[in-house]
Amino acid sequence: MSLIEVKIPPLGESISSGVLAKWHVADGDVVKKDQPLFELETDKITSEGVAESAGKITFKVQPGTEVKIGEVVATIDSSAAGATPAPAAAAPAAKEAAPAPAKTAASTEQSPAVRRVAAETNIDVSKVEGTGKAGRVTKGDVLAAAESAPKASTVSAAVAAAPSSALPASAPVVTAPATGRRSRVKMSKLRQTIAKRLVSAQHEAAMLTTFNEVDMSAVMELRKKYQDDFVKKNGVKLGFMSFFTKAVVQALKDVPAINAQLDGDEVIQNHYFDISMAVSTEKGLVVPVVRDCDKLDMAGIEKAIGEVAKKARDGKLGLPDFEGGCFTITNGGIFGSMLSTPIINAPQSAILGLHAINDRPVALNGQVVIRPMMYLALSYDHRLVDGKEAVTFLVKIKQAIEDPTRLLLSV
Repeated sequence: MSLIEVKIPPLGESISSGVLAKWHVADGDVVKKDQPLFELETDKITSEGVAESAGKITFKVQPGTEVKIGEVVATIDSSAAGATPAPAAAAPAAKEAAPAPAKTAASTEQSPAVRRVAAETNIDVSKVEGTGKAGRVTKGDVLAAAESAPKASTVSAAVAAAPSSALPASAPVVTAPATGRRSRVKMSKLRQTIAKRLVSAQHEAAMLTTFNEVDMSAVMELRKKYQDDFVKKNGVKLGFMSFFTKAVVQALKDVPAINAQLDGDEVIQNHYFDISMAVSTEKGLVVPVVRDCDKLDMAGIEKAIGEVAKKARDGKLGLPDFEGGCFTITNGGIFGSMLSTPIINAPQSAILGLHAINDRPVALNGQVVIRPMMYLALSYDHRLVDGKEAVTFLVKIKQAIEDPTRLLLSV
């Protein structure tokens, strides 16, 4: 017998422990090399552990246990590598479900998240081209396939999907008793950290929010006119975020006080433009950073945002993806938010909140006209930024969006 230890891998100098949230396989299963074994949640990131060798796995740690970096959580008997692997999603409820389409070898190794999203969106994983390691289909691949599928089928599949067949038996699911009205589940490490940081930001900063509104007509006309050519040349769509990112960079140059942060009784002035982008995931809101936005063109910004958003959805973000941001943009408008007061992403000094675009009557040249309008919200640390600077910054963004030529001329 040749036993190989499965250890918690190092994730960064600042991470010493985490919670083994769930196993992707069952105790006693025969696993393949590089097959995902478990999901580890830390206070900063969520990562997967994979098998270093094929063989029969024996658990040393149960789901929900806090583990330290380097701790042995299982062993793999490599002498049993020739045995028939157990199905990755062998759930008792599967016997009652309708026969599933034949799966490829790659599709049987998918994580529970992939299988759950596939069940909810009625996507056949075997027909999705995987972009993960060894061609493995990721959750982002399934979401992308779902977006390109007809909306009606996605909605009907989500309503019809049964939760009991969407997850494997090995994944712990906390639900309320049939006769109960409440259930209780422990907060994830990531959610605990999000909660602490938000409360800390409110307690430590003199936070204030100023508002403005912007007419989106010019940007919408530009997108409509050049969208097809933009996609043909760059392979990505021209979205609103690239316009706002460019506008933010220009405004940061014009109002440098926003591109600074406090460190005790010292002011640190940033001379670079790494912008944090708020991304909503199943586990909570994360803010990965897009580097050197002042050096990227519109296509480069759209591609960079798409990459960090995909990594966030797939749980592939690492510590470097969060470090060094100067300013944050958050877009609640994609969920229909009309107005909000975003909380500063410490130690940054300000955050821009974007909102839904709605047709509203506005006065223009003495006449009432209908325009696609968006409310903008800038929350800032009043200890460092004065009201004049905050309002000027927001007006600069408004001017750039309403007259995108300013972005070309940097005025």
